[in-house]
Amino acid sequence: MLELRELAQAGRYLTRSLRLMVGVPDYGSYLAHHQATHPERPAMSYEEFFRERQAARYSARVGKCC
Repeated sequence: MLELRELAQAGRYLTRSLRLMVGVPDYGSYLAHHQATHPERPAMSYEEFFRERQAARYSARVGKCC
């Protein structure tokens, strides 16, 4: 049974790593961080979070020549 739990945990780590590699934001991690560090402020909805992450990724022009 322990091996099954370890395999499941490894699968979660792999999924999270692959999402980070291709730039898919992790809403669950955002919510956990937000609740731990900013509990007095409302968290963004998934749609707001996704739009903000996409804008942060694609609107930056730092280091580009054109």
